[in-house]
Amino acid sequence: MPRAKKVAKLFVLDTSVILHDHKSIRNFEEHHVAVPIVVLEELDNFKRGHESKNYEAREFTRILDKMSETYTLNDWIPLDAKKKSKFKILFDQTPRKGNDAEKIIGYGKNDHKILNAALRLQEENPNDTVILVTKDINLRLKAKAIGLEAEDYQTGKIESVDDLYHGIKHIEDADPEKVKDIFKHKSSEDVSLLGTEPINNHFYIVKSGNASLLAFYDAHNKVVERVEKQFVYGIKPRNAEQTFALHALLNPDIKLMTLTGVAGTGKTLLALASAIEQKNKYQQIILARPIVPLSNKEIGFLPGNATEKVNPYMAPLWDNLTFIKNQFRETEKKHQQIVELQDQGRIMVTPLAFIRGRSISDAFFIIDEAQNLTPHEVKTIVTRAGENTKLVFTGDIRQIDTPYLDEHSNGLSYLIDRMKGQSIYSHITLQKGERSELANLANDLL
Repeated sequence: MPRAKKVAKLFVLDTSVILHDHKSIRNFEEHHVAVPIVVLEELDNFKRGHESKNYEAREFTRILDKMSETYTLNDWIPLDAKKKSKFKILFDQTPRKGNDAEKIIGYGKNDHKILNAALRLQEENPNDTVILVTKDINLRLKAKAIGLEAEDYQTGKIESVDDLYHGIKHIEDADPEKVKDIFKHKSSEDVSLLGTEPINNHFYIVKSGNASLLAFYDAHNKVVERVEKQFVYGIKPRNAEQTFALHALLNPDIKLMTLTGVAGTGKTLLALASAIEQKNKYQQIILARPIVPLSNKEIGFLPGNATEKVNPYMAPLWDNLTFIKNQFRETEKKHQQIVELQDQGRIMVTPLAFIRGRSISDAFFIIDEAQNLTPHEVKTIVTRAGENTKLVFTGDIRQIDTPYLDEHSNGLSYLIDRMKGQSIYSHITLQKGERSELANLANDLL
Protein backbone atom coordinates (compact mmCIF):
# COMPACT_ATOMS: atom_id res chain seq x y z
CA MET A 1 0.00 0.00 0.00
CA PRO A 2 1.56 3.38 -0.99
CA ARG A 3 2.49 5.71 1.85
CA ALA A 4 0.29 8.81 2.09
CA LYS A 5 1.99 12.04 1.12
CA LYS A 6 2.96 14.14 4.12
CA VAL A 7 0.95 17.37 4.30
CA ALA A 8 3.27 20.38 4.36
CA LYS A 9 2.58 23.67 6.11
CA LEU A 10 3.01 26.86 4.11
CA PHE A 11 3.11 29.95 6.31
CA VAL A 12 2.22 33.34 4.85
CA LEU A 13 3.50 36.32 6.87
CA ASP A 14 1.92 39.73 6.95
CA THR A 15 3.62 43.07 7.59
CA SER A 16 2.98 43.11 11.36
CA VAL A 17 5.03 39.94 11.86
CA ILE A 18 8.07 41.30 10.03
CA LEU A 19 7.88 44.64 11.87
CA HIS A 20 7.82 42.60 15.09
CA ASP A 21 10.78 40.37 14.15
CA HIS A 22 12.79 40.77 10.96
CA LYS A 23 14.20 37.27 11.40
CA SER A 24 10.72 35.73 11.53
CA ILE A 25 11.04 33.88 8.20
CA ARG A 26 13.69 31.66 9.82
CA ASN A 27 11.55 30.68 12.81
CA PHE A 28 9.22 28.09 11.26
CA GLU A 29 11.41 25.00 11.58
CA GLU A 30 11.14 22.76 8.48
CA HIS A 31 8.09 24.52 7.06
CA HIS A 32 8.02 26.83 4.05
CA VAL A 33 7.43 30.58 4.41
CA ALA A 34 6.02 33.09 1.92
CA VAL A 35 5.55 36.85 1.94
CA PRO A 36 3.07 38.63 -0.40
CA ILE A 37 4.56 41.35 -2.61
CA VAL A 38 2.18 43.88 -1.06
CA VAL A 39 3.99 43.35 2.25
CA LEU A 40 7.22 44.57 0.65
CA GLU A 41 5.36 47.65 -0.57
CA GLU A 42 4.18 48.32 2.98
CA LEU A 43 7.67 47.78 4.40
CA ASP A 44 8.95 50.44 2.02
CA ASN A 45 6.85 52.98 3.95
CA PHE A 46 8.53 51.98 7.23
CA LYS A 47 12.19 51.99 6.17
CA ARG A 48 12.86 55.60 7.31
CA GLY A 49 12.90 56.53 10.97
CA HIS A 50 14.49 55.63 14.31
CA GLU A 51 11.78 53.50 15.86
CA SER A 52 12.01 49.74 16.23
CA LYS A 53 9.60 49.11 13.36
CA ASN A 54 11.83 51.15 11.05
CA TYR A 55 14.87 49.11 12.04
CA GLU A 56 13.00 45.83 11.53
CA ALA A 57 11.82 46.91 8.06
CA ARG A 58 15.35 47.85 6.99
CA GLU A 59 16.87 44.64 8.31
CA PHE A 60 14.30 42.46 6.55
CA THR A 61 14.91 44.29 3.28
CA ARG A 62 18.65 43.62 3.68
CA ILE A 63 17.94 39.91 4.17
CA LEU A 64 15.94 39.83 0.92
CA ASP A 65 18.61 41.80 -0.90
CA LYS A 66 21.22 39.23 0.11
CA MET A 67 18.96 36.37 -1.00
CA SER A 68 18.38 37.99 -4.38
CA GLU A 69 22.10 37.91 -5.16
CA THR A 70 21.84 34.14 -5.73
CA TYR A 71 18.14 33.37 -6.24
CA THR A 72 15.01 34.67 -7.89
CA LEU A 73 12.60 35.54 -5.10
CA ASN A 74 9.46 34.38 -6.92
CA ASP A 75 10.74 30.78 -6.78
CA TRP A 76 11.01 28.65 -3.66
CA ILE A 77 14.55 29.20 -2.35
CA PRO A 78 16.27 27.40 0.54
CA LEU A 79 16.26 28.99 3.99
CA ASP A 80 17.88 26.15 5.92
CA ALA A 81 19.57 23.23 4.17
CA LYS A 82 19.28 20.92 7.21
CA LYS A 83 15.61 21.63 7.90
CA LYS A 84 14.81 21.86 4.16
CA SER A 85 12.71 24.99 4.73
CA LYS A 86 12.13 27.34 1.79
CA PHE A 87 10.98 30.90 1.12
CA LYS A 88 9.40 32.88 -1.70
CA ILE A 89 7.69 36.15 -2.54
CA LEU A 90 4.05 35.80 -3.62
CA PHE A 91 3.48 37.93 -6.71
CA ASP A 92 0.06 36.46 -7.54
CA GLN A 93 -2.60 38.13 -5.41
CA THR A 94 -5.81 37.08 -7.13
CA PRO A 95 -7.42 33.65 -6.60
CA ARG A 96 -8.54 31.98 -9.83
CA LYS A 97 -11.61 30.45 -8.23
CA GLY A 98 -13.39 30.16 -4.89
CA ASN A 99 -13.22 32.92 -2.32
CA ASP A 100 -11.88 36.34 -3.26
CA ALA A 101 -11.26 38.50 -0.20
CA GLU A 102 -11.54 41.77 -2.10
CA LYS A 103 -14.90 40.82 -3.59
CA ILE A 104 -16.19 39.58 -0.24
CA ILE A 105 -14.76 42.18 2.16
CA GLY A 106 -13.87 45.14 -0.04
CA TYR A 107 -11.37 46.53 -2.53
CA GLY A 108 -8.42 48.80 -1.93
CA LYS A 109 -7.04 47.44 1.37
CA ASN A 110 -3.63 45.80 1.51
CA ASP A 111 -4.89 43.39 4.18
CA HIS A 112 -7.35 41.95 1.69
CA LYS A 113 -4.60 41.59 -0.93
CA ILE A 114 -2.57 39.64 1.64
CA LEU A 115 -5.56 37.36 2.22
CA ASN A 116 -5.90 36.82 -1.54
CA ALA A 117 -2.21 35.99 -1.88
CA ALA A 118 -2.67 33.28 0.77
CA LEU A 119 -5.83 31.99 -0.96
CA ARG A 120 -3.98 31.82 -4.30
CA LEU A 121 -1.15 29.88 -2.64
CA GLN A 122 -3.70 27.43 -1.22
CA GLU A 123 -5.18 26.93 -4.71
CA GLU A 124 -1.75 26.17 -6.12
CA ASN A 125 -0.95 23.74 -3.28
CA PRO A 126 -4.22 21.90 -2.58
CA ASN A 127 -2.51 19.05 -0.71
CA ASP A 128 -0.77 21.37 1.72
CA THR A 129 -2.02 23.57 4.56
CA VAL A 130 -1.65 27.32 4.10
CA ILE A 131 -1.63 29.33 7.33
CA LEU A 132 -1.69 33.12 7.54
CA VAL A 133 0.51 34.39 10.37
CA THR A 134 -0.33 37.87 11.64
CA LYS A 135 -0.25 39.85 14.86
CA ASP A 136 -3.33 41.74 13.70
CA ILE A 137 -6.35 40.18 15.46
CA ASN A 138 -8.83 41.66 12.97
CA LEU A 139 -6.91 40.20 10.04
CA ARG A 140 -6.92 36.79 11.71
CA LEU A 141 -10.70 37.03 12.12
CA LYS A 142 -11.16 38.00 8.48
CA ALA A 143 -8.99 35.10 7.36
CA LYS A 144 -11.02 32.60 9.35
CA ALA A 145 -14.25 34.12 8.04
CA ILE A 146 -13.28 33.26 4.46
CA GLY A 147 -12.06 29.77 5.33
CA LEU A 148 -8.32 30.43 5.68
CA GLU A 149 -6.34 29.17 8.66
CA ALA A 150 -4.70 31.97 10.67
CA GLU A 151 -2.65 32.26 13.83
CA ASP A 152 -0.52 34.68 15.85
CA TYR A 153 3.26 34.71 15.55
CA GLN A 154 4.37 32.32 18.30
CA THR A 155 8.12 32.98 18.63
CA GLY A 156 8.83 34.83 21.86
CA LYS A 157 5.41 34.17 23.37
CA ILE A 158 5.12 32.71 26.85
CA GLU A 159 2.61 29.95 27.54
CA SER A 160 0.87 31.21 30.66
CA VAL A 161 0.81 34.63 32.27
CA ASP A 162 -0.75 33.18 35.42
CA ASP A 163 2.29 30.92 35.86
CA LEU A 164 4.80 33.68 35.14
CA TYR A 165 7.57 34.00 37.71
CA HIS A 166 6.68 36.30 40.63
CA GLY A 167 10.02 36.29 42.50
CA ILE A 168 8.45 35.69 45.93
CA LYS A 169 7.47 32.53 47.80
CA HIS A 170 5.49 32.20 51.06
CA ILE A 171 6.63 29.57 53.57
CA GLU A 172 4.33 28.67 56.45
CA ASP A 173 5.12 26.81 59.70
CA ALA A 174 8.88 27.06 59.31
CA ASP A 175 11.30 25.56 61.82
CA PRO A 176 11.41 28.17 64.64
CA GLU A 177 15.05 27.40 65.51
CA LYS A 178 16.21 28.03 61.93
CA VAL A 179 14.23 31.26 61.80
CA LYS A 180 15.72 32.35 65.13
CA ASP A 181 19.23 31.53 63.87
CA ILE A 182 18.83 33.77 60.80
CA PHE A 183 17.44 36.58 62.95
CA LYS A 184 20.50 36.27 65.19
CA HIS A 185 23.26 35.88 62.58
CA LYS A 186 21.50 37.64 59.64
CA SER A 187 22.35 34.73 57.33
CA SER A 188 22.73 30.96 57.26
CA GLU A 189 24.35 28.34 55.04
CA ASP A 190 21.51 25.98 55.98
CA VAL A 191 19.07 26.61 53.13
CA SER A 192 16.77 23.72 54.08
CA LEU A 193 14.48 26.34 55.60
CA LEU A 194 13.50 27.29 52.05
CA GLY A 195 12.17 23.82 51.29
CA THR A 196 12.88 22.65 47.75
CA GLU A 197 15.98 23.64 45.76
CA PRO A 198 16.12 27.44 46.10
CA ILE A 199 15.98 29.67 43.03
CA ASN A 200 18.84 32.12 42.57
CA ASN A 201 18.04 35.58 43.96
CA HIS A 202 14.57 34.51 45.03
CA PHE A 203 12.76 36.17 47.96
CA TYR A 204 10.81 34.47 50.74
CA ILE A 205 8.23 35.47 53.33
CA VAL A 206 8.80 32.94 56.11
CA LYS A 207 6.35 32.49 58.98
CA SER A 208 6.86 30.49 62.13
CA GLY A 209 4.22 30.93 64.80
CA ASN A 210 4.05 34.65 65.52
CA ALA A 211 7.45 35.30 63.96
CA SER A 212 7.78 36.52 60.39
CA LEU A 213 11.03 36.66 58.42
CA LEU A 214 11.83 38.31 55.10
CA ALA A 215 14.57 36.29 53.44
CA PHE A 216 16.65 36.16 50.27
CA TYR A 217 18.62 33.35 48.67
CA ASP A 218 22.03 34.77 47.74
CA ALA A 219 23.04 33.11 44.47
CA HIS A 220 26.70 34.12 44.78
CA ASN A 221 27.39 33.04 48.36
CA LYS A 222 24.84 30.20 48.44
CA VAL A 223 23.31 31.38 51.71
CA VAL A 224 19.88 32.46 52.89
CA GLU A 225 20.02 35.94 54.39
CA ARG A 226 17.65 38.18 56.26
CA VAL A 227 16.19 41.11 54.34
CA GLU A 228 15.86 44.29 56.37
CA LYS A 229 14.04 47.50 55.48
CA GLN A 230 16.20 50.11 53.80
CA PHE A 231 15.34 53.74 53.13
CA VAL A 232 16.62 55.35 49.93
CA TYR A 233 16.59 59.11 49.44
CA GLY A 234 13.54 59.62 51.60
CA ILE A 235 11.59 56.73 50.05
CA LYS A 236 10.42 54.12 52.55
CA PRO A 237 9.19 50.66 51.55
CA ARG A 238 5.57 50.25 52.62
CA ASN A 239 5.23 46.49 52.25
CA ALA A 240 7.29 43.30 51.99
CA GLU A 241 7.40 43.38 48.18
CA GLN A 242 8.78 46.92 48.10
CA THR A 243 11.34 45.90 50.74
CA PHE A 244 12.43 43.02 48.49
CA ALA A 245 12.56 45.32 45.47
CA LEU A 246 14.87 47.77 47.22
CA HIS A 247 17.10 44.91 48.37
CA ALA A 248 17.56 43.73 44.79
CA LEU A 249 17.93 47.25 43.38
CA LEU A 250 20.74 47.97 45.83
CA ASN A 251 22.46 44.59 45.36
CA PRO A 252 25.64 45.09 43.27
CA ASP A 253 25.68 41.40 42.25
CA ILE A 254 22.33 41.74 40.45
CA LYS A 255 22.98 43.32 37.06
CA LEU A 256 19.52 42.81 35.57
CA MET A 257 16.20 43.30 37.32
CA THR A 258 12.54 43.35 36.36
CA LEU A 259 9.79 45.01 38.39
CA THR A 260 6.16 44.48 37.48
CA GLY A 261 2.91 45.63 39.03
CA VAL A 262 -0.16 47.73 38.39
CA ALA A 263 -0.14 51.52 38.48
CA GLY A 264 0.77 52.94 41.88
CA THR A 265 2.81 50.01 43.19
CA GLY A 266 5.98 52.11 43.15
CA LYS A 267 7.98 50.42 40.38
CA THR A 268 9.63 53.46 38.80
CA LEU A 269 9.86 55.44 42.04
CA LEU A 270 11.76 52.68 43.85
CA ALA A 271 14.09 52.15 40.89
CA LEU A 272 14.90 55.85 40.54
CA ALA A 273 15.41 56.41 44.28
CA SER A 274 17.75 53.40 44.38
CA ALA A 275 19.69 54.73 41.41
CA ILE A 276 20.19 58.12 43.09
CA GLU A 277 21.20 56.36 46.32
CA GLN A 278 24.00 54.68 44.33
CA LYS A 279 25.03 57.82 42.42
CA ASN A 280 28.69 57.34 43.40
CA LYS A 281 28.78 53.84 41.88
CA TYR A 282 27.63 54.87 38.41
CA GLN A 283 28.62 57.68 36.09
CA GLN A 284 25.09 58.19 34.80
CA ILE A 285 21.47 57.46 35.66
CA ILE A 286 19.33 56.95 32.55
CA LEU A 287 15.54 56.77 32.57
CA ALA A 288 14.01 55.79 29.25
CA ARG A 289 10.64 54.68 27.98
CA PRO A 290 9.26 53.72 24.58
CA ILE A 291 7.14 56.34 22.88
CA VAL A 292 3.69 54.99 22.03
CA PRO A 293 1.86 57.52 19.83
CA LEU A 294 -1.37 58.82 21.36
CA SER A 295 -4.63 58.91 19.41
CA ASN A 296 -2.84 57.63 16.32
CA LYS A 297 -0.73 60.81 16.17
CA GLU A 298 2.84 59.98 15.17
CA ILE A 299 5.38 62.04 17.08
CA GLY A 300 6.75 63.61 13.89
CA PHE A 301 3.42 65.33 13.25
CA LEU A 302 3.19 66.85 16.71
CA PRO A 303 4.08 70.56 17.06
CA GLY A 304 7.38 71.81 18.47
CA ASN A 305 11.04 70.83 18.41
CA ALA A 306 12.37 67.40 19.39
CA THR A 307 12.36 68.19 23.12
CA GLU A 308 8.86 69.65 23.05
CA LYS A 309 7.55 66.65 21.12
CA VAL A 310 8.77 64.07 23.62
CA ASN A 311 8.22 65.96 26.90
CA PRO A 312 4.58 64.82 27.30
CA TYR A 313 5.71 61.18 27.04
CA MET A 314 8.49 61.69 29.58
CA ALA A 315 6.33 63.56 32.14
CA PRO A 316 5.75 60.49 34.40
CA LEU A 317 9.51 60.04 34.79
CA TRP A 318 10.03 63.71 35.64
CA ASP A 319 7.14 63.44 38.13
CA ASN A 320 8.94 60.65 40.00
CA LEU A 321 12.16 62.64 40.10
CA THR A 322 10.30 65.71 41.41
CA PHE A 323 8.60 63.58 44.07
CA ILE A 324 11.97 62.35 45.35
CA LYS A 325 13.40 65.89 45.42
CA ASN A 326 10.36 67.10 47.33
CA GLN A 327 11.15 64.74 50.20
CA PHE A 328 13.74 67.34 51.18
CA ARG A 329 13.78 71.12 51.56
CA GLU A 330 15.66 73.04 48.86
CA THR A 331 18.36 73.91 51.37
CA GLU A 332 19.00 70.27 52.32
CA LYS A 333 22.05 68.50 50.96
CA LYS A 334 20.15 65.64 49.32
CA HIS A 335 17.89 67.99 47.39
CA GLN A 336 20.93 69.93 46.17
CA GLN A 337 22.69 66.69 45.17
CA ILE A 338 19.82 65.74 42.87
CA VAL A 339 19.85 69.21 41.30
CA GLU A 340 23.61 68.89 40.76
CA LEU A 341 23.16 65.49 39.09
CA GLN A 342 20.65 67.07 36.71
CA ASP A 343 22.84 70.11 36.00
CA GLN A 344 25.82 67.85 35.27
CA GLY A 345 23.76 65.71 32.90
CA ARG A 346 24.22 62.65 35.07
CA ILE A 347 20.45 62.09 35.27
CA MET A 348 19.06 61.70 31.79
CA VAL A 349 15.39 61.23 30.92
CA THR A 350 14.98 60.22 27.29
CA PRO A 351 12.83 58.33 24.79
CA LEU A 352 14.19 54.84 24.27
CA ALA A 353 14.59 55.44 20.53
CA PHE A 354 17.20 58.13 21.25
CA ILE A 355 19.66 55.64 22.73
CA ARG A 356 19.39 53.03 19.96
CA GLY A 357 22.80 51.87 18.83
CA ARG A 358 24.63 53.09 21.93
CA SER A 359 26.74 50.95 24.21
CA ILE A 360 25.58 51.66 27.78
CA SER A 361 28.50 51.57 30.23
CA ASP A 362 28.89 52.69 33.84
CA ALA A 363 25.18 53.46 34.15
CA PHE A 364 22.10 52.65 36.17
CA PHE A 365 19.62 52.24 33.31
CA ILE A 366 15.86 52.19 34.03
CA ILE A 367 13.55 51.19 31.17
CA ASP A 368 10.00 52.19 32.08
CA GLU A 369 6.81 50.81 30.45
CA ALA A 370 8.83 47.86 29.15
CA GLN A 371 5.64 45.89 28.42
CA ASN A 372 5.38 47.99 25.24
CA LEU A 373 8.64 46.53 23.89
CA THR A 374 8.97 43.47 21.68
CA PRO A 375 11.18 40.53 22.75
CA HIS A 376 13.68 41.58 20.08
CA GLU A 377 13.81 45.15 21.41
CA VAL A 378 14.45 43.87 24.94
CA LYS A 379 17.25 41.64 23.67
CA THR A 380 18.78 44.58 21.83
CA ILE A 381 18.79 46.69 25.01
CA VAL A 382 20.25 43.98 27.24
CA THR A 383 23.01 43.16 24.77
CA ARG A 384 24.02 46.85 24.80
CA ALA A 385 24.95 46.73 28.50
CA GLY A 386 28.63 47.43 29.08
CA GLU A 387 30.84 47.26 32.16
CA ASN A 388 29.42 48.43 35.48
CA THR A 389 25.88 48.75 34.18
CA LYS A 390 22.68 47.76 35.91
CA LEU A 391 19.49 47.36 33.89
CA VAL A 392 16.05 47.66 35.49
CA PHE A 393 12.95 46.99 33.40
CA THR A 394 9.63 48.13 34.89
CA GLY A 395 6.07 47.77 33.66
CA ASP A 396 2.62 46.22 33.91
CA ILE A 397 2.30 43.25 31.55
CA ARG A 398 -1.49 43.58 31.51
CA GLN A 399 -1.49 47.27 30.48
CA ILE A 400 -0.18 47.26 26.91
CA ASP A 401 -0.58 50.24 24.60
CA THR A 402 0.73 48.83 21.31
CA PRO A 403 -1.69 47.05 18.94
CA TYR A 404 0.39 43.98 18.08
CA LEU A 405 1.56 42.97 21.56
CA ASP A 406 -0.28 41.26 24.39
CA GLU A 407 0.55 39.92 27.85
CA HIS A 408 1.93 36.72 26.30
CA SER A 409 4.10 38.25 23.57
CA ASN A 410 5.53 41.48 25.00
CA GLY A 411 9.21 41.81 25.75
CA LEU A 412 8.85 42.22 29.52
CA SER A 413 6.99 38.92 29.94
CA TYR A 414 9.53 37.25 27.64
CA LEU A 415 12.45 38.60 29.69
CA ILE A 416 10.99 37.38 33.00
CA ASP A 417 10.26 33.95 31.57
CA ARG A 418 13.73 33.49 30.07
CA MET A 419 15.89 34.97 32.85
CA LYS A 420 14.35 33.25 35.88
CA GLY A 421 17.03 31.65 38.04
CA GLN A 422 20.07 33.34 36.48
CA SER A 423 22.72 34.33 39.01
CA ILE A 424 22.78 38.03 38.05
CA TYR A 425 19.02 38.44 37.62
CA SER A 426 16.18 39.13 40.05
CA HIS A 427 12.47 39.83 39.71
CA ILE A 428 9.73 41.15 41.95
CA THR A 429 6.02 41.42 41.23
CA LEU A 430 4.57 44.27 43.29
CA GLN A 431 1.00 43.46 44.26
CA LYS A 432 -0.17 46.25 46.53
CA GLY A 433 -0.78 49.78 45.27
CA GLU A 434 0.63 52.45 47.55
CA ARG A 435 -0.15 55.61 45.58
CA SER A 436 -3.45 56.38 47.35
CA GLU A 437 -6.67 54.81 48.54
CA LEU A 438 -8.41 56.24 45.45
CA ALA A 439 -5.83 54.72 43.05
CA ASN A 440 -6.19 51.33 44.73
CA LEU A 441 -9.97 51.51 44.44
CA ALA A 442 -9.68 52.32 40.74
CA ASN A 443 -7.33 49.37 40.13
CA ASP A 444 -9.74 47.03 41.87
CA LEU A 445 -13.05 48.20 40.44
CA LEU A 446 -12.49 49.98 37.13
